[in-house]
Amino acid sequence: MSLLDEQSWLDQLHRSFAGVDEVGRGPLAGPVVAGAVILDPERPVAGLRDSKRLSARRRTELAGQIRDRARAWALGRAEVEEIDALNILRASHLAMQRAVAALTAAPEFVLVDGNLTPEFAVPALAIVGGDDRVEAISAAAIIAKVARDEEMVALAVRYPGYGLDQHKGYPTPGHLQALDRQGASPVHRRSFAPVRRALAAGRNRHDQRQKNMGRQRRLQTGPETVR
Repeated sequence: MSLLDEQSWLDQLHRSFAGVDEVGRGPLAGPVVAGAVILDPERPVAGLRDSKRLSARRRTELAGQIRDRARAWALGRAEVEEIDALNILRASHLAMQRAVAALTAAPEFVLVDGNLTPEFAVPALAIVGGDDRVEAISAAAIIAKVARDEEMVALAVRYPGYGLDQHKGYPTPGHLQALDRQGASPVHRRSFAPVRRALAAGRNRHDQRQKNMGRQRRLQTGPETVR
């Protein structure tokens, strides 16, 4: 679909569509969270754009305005266990489906950022770069990112030492070093390669410690006497 055709299609939707986007596909830890928003053209929110191009402070400000002015908004999520069981793409789609299902007003169409859409009860269209081209998608990404970031800050208190409040679970050098040092926490995604490597390294260290302890005990007790 060309940009002109896409805009014409959007113009026909008027107020009946929901924008949907997810955040948290790339991190090694924490849930994937999706937002769904039906904007109210009579109560516009100025400054909506790709959430990644906004400061944390500005995202928080806009999230409050979106929740206050939108016709409907909702969040959906997929937990770490679901990500590991399904894979991250299917878990992301599940989070989107849950967000749309939780809307208090049912949309006639759904617009999703990206090039793939999950199955919804209504028609859906994927728009590449939609989080910077369609305000409702931008709004969905903003509320999802603010909610997920706040959760990662809380998880950093429960699982200290990883810096989850700083990198929000993404594989920064500091995060990878913490995984090597501490192993994986309960909120780390076991299906992601860096976490699998950390778990394997931890098991190897444990096995080596057990061997060393056994060797030390044998040295302390001395050789067995043969009668």
